[in-house]
Amino acid sequence: MIKTYSIEPGQLPTEEEIREAEEVVKYPIEFDEDCPELSPAMMKAFRSAVVQRNRRKKA
Repeated sequence: MIKTYSIEPGQLPTEEEIREAEEVVKYPIEFDEDCPELSPAMMKAFRSAVVQRNRRKKA
C-alpha cells in the first residue's frame, strides 16, 4: 500500500506519521514484475539523474 502526504516547508510530521514511518522499517522491500530490483548500472544512472535534477532545482 502506498500513502502520499503533502508537507509544506517548515511543517513537522504528526505523531501518527512518525509511528507509521517507524513501523514501515520492519518490512522488507518486495520487488515484482511491475517494480523490479534495479541493476547496479541502472542504480548508478538513477543516482546521476537525481543529482542533476537537484542541481537544477537549486539554480
